[in-house]
Amino acid sequence: MRIVIGNDHAGPKLKEVLKEHLITKDVEVIDLGVREGEKIDYPLIAKKVAEYVMANKADLGVLICGTGIGVSISANKVKGIRAACVSDPYSAKLSRQHNDANILCIGARVVGDELAKMILDEFIEASFLGDRHQRRVDIIKAIENEEV
Repeated sequence: MRIVIGNDHAGPKLKEVLKEHLITKDVEVIDLGVREGEKIDYPLIAKKVAEYVMANKADLGVLICGTGIGVSISANKVKGIRAACVSDPYSAKLSRQHNDANILCIGARVVGDELAKMILDEFIEASFLGDRHQRRVDIIKAIENEEV
């Protein structure tokens, strides 16, 4: 599995924690985020990560900002992205199973390191269930394509 990860200036420490965690699971990590002391506007890093996912340069994406909300809103502007801002493992799992989310958004100022690892694990280990959920994802895609 290959995961692209990005962060703004609020998330370098959490990004490093999650990168290390992924590497111990033999996950290839593509780091597009900033380091401690560097700044970037969160919409720009969200767009970069979303474009990597949409270009199939990564299987999934992870975005980190202060709350996770800004990167989620921004990433969701990229066609085909379903970015979920979550703060608990259950929501992370269901975002993949029910919504076919392809980017996980986490708030570095909201979620601690150990909880973030659990959230990430649930996100990457779950997969889309399809079936009755496919219809809803298809509606999301239709809205995105202005067909509804």
